[in-house]
Amino acid sequence: MWEKIKEFASEFFVTGDPLIYGADVTIVLTLIATVSGLTYFKKWKWLWREWLTTVDHKKIGIMYILAAFLMLFRGGVDALLMRAQLAMPELNFLPPDHYNQIFTTHGVIMILFMAMPFMFGLFNIMVPLQLGARDVAYPFLNSLSFWLFFSGAMLFNLSFVIGGSPDAGWLAYPPYSGTMYNPGVGQDFYIWGIQISGLGSLMTGINFLVTILKMRAPGMKLMKMPMFSWSVLSSCIAIIFSFPILTATLALLFLDRYAGAHFFTLDGGGNPMMYINLIWMWGHPEVYIIVLPAFGIFSEIVSTFSKKKLFGYKSMVWAMMIISVLSFLVWAHHFFTMGSGADVNAFFALTTMLIAIPTGVKVFNWLFTMFRGRITFETPMLWTIGFIPCFIVGGLTGVLLSVAPADFQFHNSYFLVAHFHQVIIGGVVFGYFAGLYYWWPKMFGFTLNERIGKWAFWFWNIGFYCCFMPQYVLGLMGMTRRVVTYSWDKGWWELNLVSTIGAVLMAIAFLFQVWQIVDGFKHQAKNRDTTGDPWNGRTLEWSIPSPAPVYNFAVLPNASRQDEWWEQKQSAGAHQAIKQKLEPIHMPKNSGVPIVMSAFWFIAGFGFIFDWTGFIYTGLAGVVGCLVYHSFNYDTDYYIPVDEIERTEAAIRKVSI
Repeated sequence: MWEKIKEFASEFFVTGDPLIYGADVTIVLTLIATVSGLTYFKKWKWLWREWLTTVDHKKIGIMYILAAFLMLFRGGVDALLMRAQLAMPELNFLPPDHYNQIFTTHGVIMILFMAMPFMFGLFNIMVPLQLGARDVAYPFLNSLSFWLFFSGAMLFNLSFVIGGSPDAGWLAYPPYSGTMYNPGVGQDFYIWGIQISGLGSLMTGINFLVTILKMRAPGMKLMKMPMFSWSVLSSCIAIIFSFPILTATLALLFLDRYAGAHFFTLDGGGNPMMYINLIWMWGHPEVYIIVLPAFGIFSEIVSTFSKKKLFGYKSMVWAMMIISVLSFLVWAHHFFTMGSGADVNAFFALTTMLIAIPTGVKVFNWLFTMFRGRITFETPMLWTIGFIPCFIVGGLTGVLLSVAPADFQFHNSYFLVAHFHQVIIGGVVFGYFAGLYYWWPKMFGFTLNERIGKWAFWFWNIGFYCCFMPQYVLGLMGMTRRVVTYSWDKGWWELNLVSTIGAVLMAIAFLFQVWQIVDGFKHQAKNRDTTGDPWNGRTLEWSIPSPAPVYNFAVLPNASRQDEWWEQKQSAGAHQAIKQKLEPIHMPKNSGVPIVMSAFWFIAGFGFIFDWTGFIYTGLAGVVGCLVYHSFNYDTDYYIPVDEIERTEAAIRKVSI
C-alpha cells in the first residue's frame, strides 16, 4: 500500500528539480500565511461578502489587476531564469526539458494570464464610470467571467508542481503538442487552463460590447465617447470574433489527444498546418486585442496632461476600428517561410503593411495633441512619452518583418523575439502601467509616491532597452529562438550578457513598483484625494468622488459633449448633477454562484487532464447545478433608498444634498 502511494506521488508531483522544490515550499508557506492571517484577523466573512461574491465592477477590476500582478511576477521569474541560462555560453543552469517548459509557460502567462486580466481590470474599473453608468450590462456574468479566468489561470499554473508543465511552445504547434511527442499531462493543463479562462474572456467581450452600446449616459452619442471606451469597443469586437476560434482549435487538439482523433496528425490524414492557421487566426487579433486599450489609455493621458482636446478624434476612432478589422487579415505573416506560395505571401505582406498606417496615424495624433500644450510630467505622462519611441521602433521592425523575402532571414531568430517584446512591453505593458497610475486615485482614493514611481519608470525603460536592443543584433548574427545554450565560438555571449543585465534591471523596476504600492497604502491618509479629480481630468470618471461609491453616480449625468467633465468645469457647472432630484437606485446583489461554478469547472478540467471520470462527472454536474440554481433564483437585486444615498453623498462629498 505504502509503495503504491509513493509510486503515485512520484508520478503525480513534479520531483527531481531544486527549483520546483523551492516553489513547493514557497507555495505552502504562502498558503499557510494567508490562511493564518485571515483567521487571526477574523476576515473570512469579510473576504467572502466583500470580494469573493461581489458583482461590483470596480472590485472585480481590482481583483483582475491583482491577479495580473501575480502573473507578472510568475512570468517575470520565468524570464529571469531563461536569461540566466543564456547569459553565458555552455551554462547548465537549466536542463533542456525544464527550459522548454519555462519558455512555454512564460509566453502563455504573460499574454493570457497577465496582459488579458490587466486589460480587463482597467475595462471594469473605468468603462462604466466613463460612460456615466452604474454598472456593466451583466453584473453576474462579469463576476463569472473573472472567476472563470482565475480558475483557468490557477489550473494552468498548477502544472508547475503537479503533473509537469507544457513544453510545446506558447502556441502548442502539432506535432510537438500531440501525444506521440508529448504524452504527459502538461499539454492537457495547457488546453484546459486556456479553455476555461477563454470562456471568461469571451463573456467579458460580450458584456462590455453591450455595456458600451446600451448603457451610455443620456445624451452621449458614440462619437462623443471617451477614447478609452472606443478602444475597449474595438477590442471587444475582436474578442467576440477571435476567441471562438481559439476555443474550437484547442477543442480539436484535445480530441486528438484524448479521443484519438487525427485533425492535426499527418499519419491519420490530418494536417498540422491547419492548426497553425487556426491558432494564428486567433493569435494575431489577440495581439491587437491587448494593445488597442493601451492606445485608448495613452489618448486619455496625453489629452489630460497636455490640457488640450485630443487632436483628430474621428481619425483616432477610425484608426482603431480599421485595426480591429485588419487584424483578422494578417495571420499568415507568421509563417511566410512555410511554403504558402508567392501570391499568398504577397497578399499577407500587403495587409501587414497596411495595418501600419492606422497605427502610425495615432502616433501623430498624440504628438499633435502635445504640440503647444501645457504639458506636465506626472508619472502617467512619463509612461506615455516613454512608450512613443519604443513603439515606433517596434512598429518599424514589424514593417521589416512584413516583407516576405526579408522575413526569410529574420524568421525564427532573436530579431523576431526583440520585435515582439518591443511591441508588447513597450506598447501593452507600458500602456497598462500608465493607466494604472492614471486611474489609481479613482480606484483607491489616494495618489502614489511620484518619486518612487519615477525610479520604477527609469529602471523599466533602461532595463528594457538593455535587454531587447542587443537581441535585434543577435538575431541578425544568426541566433535562433528557443536555443537552450550556445558555444563560445558563436560570438554571442557579450550581447546575451547585456540582455540578461537588462532583464535584471526590469526586475528591480518591478520591485520599485511593489514598494510604491506598499508605501501608498501606508501613507494613504497623507495622500488622500479629496477632490475626486487630482489630474484635472476631462471625462466623467473624474466628476465623482474617489473612490467611487457602489452606485457610481447619485444622478445619471447628461453627457452630450466630448470631454463632458472638462466642459462642465469651464462653464462652472461641475456640481450641477448632484443638485438634481434623487431617486432610489436599482443595484444587483452579490452572488456566490460564480465562484462556486468556476470551482466546479476547475474540478472538471482537472478530471479531463488526468482522465479521472469521478472528477469529470462531479465538475460538470456542479456546473449544471449552479446554472439551474441561478435560473430559479429571483432574489438578485435591490434598491438603495434615497436617504442612504443622501448620507453616502454627504459623507464622501462633505456637503449636504
